[in-house]
Amino acid sequence: MASDQQFPDRRPGQLISIGLRCKCPRCAVGGSFAKYLKVADRCPVCGLDLGGHDTGDGAVVPAMLLIGTLVVSLAAYVEFTFEPPLWLHAVLWVPTIFLLTMVILQPLKGVVIALQYRYRSTEEDEKENGT
Repeated sequence: MASDQQFPDRRPGQLISIGLRCKCPRCAVGGSFAKYLKVADRCPVCGLDLGGHDTGDGAVVPAMLLIGTLVVSLAAYVEFTFEPPLWLHAVLWVPTIFLLTMVILQPLKGVVIALQYRYRSTEEDEKENGT
């Protein structure tokens, strides 16, 4: 296992780039995910413990804002330009929302993991006597 001293202290922009690529925030080589949205227990390259990183809804809110803005804008454009029936909107936008969510959610979750690595310790100090 490698120590943190072997790795550079990265700026926020670098961390965001690493997170968007779903890479380990410490070594930037190994992956952060074991499955699509399941955070890996450890980085396969440097051994960083990723198990304590809980992204919660941190990636969901920006995803909803981005996807909602894009889809509502496109739906309004299509409605006012072509005036299609309502069923066509459902056929167009439901799969679009699903696909955009699948594409954007993992990279945003990777950004949250990378920023947590830099700005928040995920390791709790062991308390004496179990208290």
